[in-house]
Amino acid sequence: MDVSRTSVINIFEAKQRLEIPLFQRQYVWNENDQWQPLWEDIERKFIEALEARQNAPKHFLGAMVLDQKQTPTGHVVVRLVIDGQQRLTTLQIFLAALRDFARSVDCGDLANEVEQALFNRGMMSDPEIDRFKVWPTQLDRQQFVDVVDSGSYEEVLKRHPDKRKKYARKRDPKPRMVEAYLFFFDKLQAFFEGEDGEAPLASDHLISQRLDECFQALKNALLVAVIDLDRDDDPQVIFETLNARGQPLLPADLIRNYIFLRARREAHDADALYKAYWSSFDDEFWREEIKQGRLKRPRSDLFIQHLLASRQARDIPIKHLYVEYRHWSESVETSMDVPAELELLSEQGVAYRRLLDPEDDDPVAPLAAFLRTFEVGTLYPLVLGFFETNPSDEEWQKVTQYLESFIVRRAVCEMTTKNYNRLFLSVLRSLRNSEFSAQKLYELLSSQTGESGLWPDDARFKEGILQREVYHSLGSARLVHIFSRLNDCYASNKSERLSFKEKPTVEHIMPQKWIKHWPLPNGEKGVESLDLLFAEDDDERARLTRQRDRYVNRLGNLTILSHGLNSAQSNLNWPEKRPELMKHSLLPLNQPLAEKDHWNEEEIDKRGSELFLHAKNIWQR
Repeated sequence: MDVSRTSVINIFEAKQRLEIPLFQRQYVWNENDQWQPLWEDIERKFIEALEARQNAPKHFLGAMVLDQKQTPTGHVVVRLVIDGQQRLTTLQIFLAALRDFARSVDCGDLANEVEQALFNRGMMSDPEIDRFKVWPTQLDRQQFVDVVDSGSYEEVLKRHPDKRKKYARKRDPKPRMVEAYLFFFDKLQAFFEGEDGEAPLASDHLISQRLDECFQALKNALLVAVIDLDRDDDPQVIFETLNARGQPLLPADLIRNYIFLRARREAHDADALYKAYWSSFDDEFWREEIKQGRLKRPRSDLFIQHLLASRQARDIPIKHLYVEYRHWSESVETSMDVPAELELLSEQGVAYRRLLDPEDDDPVAPLAAFLRTFEVGTLYPLVLGFFETNPSDEEWQKVTQYLESFIVRRAVCEMTTKNYNRLFLSVLRSLRNSEFSAQKLYELLSSQTGESGLWPDDARFKEGILQREVYHSLGSARLVHIFSRLNDCYASNKSERLSFKEKPTVEHIMPQKWIKHWPLPNGEKGVESLDLLFAEDDDERARLTRQRDRYVNRLGNLTILSHGLNSAQSNLNWPEKRPELMKHSLLPLNQPLAEKDHWNEEEIDKRGSELFLHAKNIWQR
């Protein structure tokens, strides 16, 4: 066999048809497991290209195995795809989306350049088939042609219009390749044109220039391994070998081997260095998998990712930690010898472990608990940077206060979190260029503008508390944290500090299923959900029902209980529910509810306003 490494674009430059044999499975890739990770890999290289990061490591997308197919002389060369057909097909779909997006923004020259990777040119014996660079299995061919041959986003939608079943909120799914095309087109559009009022990266440059830079990244920075089989190679044996499932080495294992190989080459005492700095990383603690995003990762993976991001103030793809680590370690900017490098790893490992599992009296414990509850993993690189300066307890308290206020206020106001990674890395970069201090952190967070970085003022925070349906957007764990902090405001100096043996539960004071026992403000019964779908626009009962449905999920109608009510108690009318509520809670937060003779929209607004007065002081802007 012949093994070569080439770019994504180069593989499609030859005049050939990569044919997927009929015995291969249909196209099965989906958004969560494959399209999104692939886009993240591509987007990363796009960002590096636009930031002119010349020394970035090449990115390896995977391998594909090709077998020569006997074709008559003079015809387009045909090669069978033995392995990698899903990746090849998806790359073609992505290129079709890139071509069509380029045309939609009047970048016709680039679109034509991209199209050369989709179609063969010149003489062909069967142009209807031979013109395609990739030719899928029989069952996938029509949807593939519809995507690659349409030439525009609008034409793809014309061939596959939206359809909905009666009363369905979501459209029916389209063929999988069409869905992939729409996914990549939307991602490209958001990347190059911006979204949610945010300007795109490098927006001071023409979109034609940005597209060209990113296309060059496709040609140069995204690589695949191509394995061409010889006549005597058995394709099935090769396929089975490549897809064998052994126990893979963790990135931490590879990094350890890399470091200690260097240590021996540099004549260091490797055993002493291991005992002093690395031995703790071989604890089972670091191999335990915890969830991050869609996947579970060993703690060691997450630590290395956060460490590299913290030191370089840039995003680190977790799928390629070893390559990224070596690139960082060997770069001119690092210039550390092995002992210094190991000492840094050890110190930062201790710091990261404090964030994951702090002692109760540790000054970082409140921040660690908050980060864990609100799942703000994008803040770990920034916080690791603060550890390097060994802040005082008072400084940690201020850092915690500013970060928690920023996150909580934005969460209550239902502001986007999708750009947090870029935002906090930008703040980290500024701190490294100036100083790590709570005051500088406050100044940087306060200076942010736009939906992705704005720190909400009191007016917007109040609006979020009074009008947002936070039960849906925040979830139970975050609400328990917020109400636990609010509860302290209701406790007097003589109040006994409460601790929970079990996690409190979130309770709706006016229940979500309120229609049976809770009349509307006009005394009438609410409209059931199915009837509400068909209600006339001027139906007053329907209007009041929809309004109440919004009220029940607002902060003013929520509380926490040490022991949850059962559904029968929870759905009772207020005179019957109130004593049950008091039985289940000793929290000062809930004591004012005992004095309420009735509970309705007006009372929810009053309590929301009262909670805001405490919240604005806890999470000060």
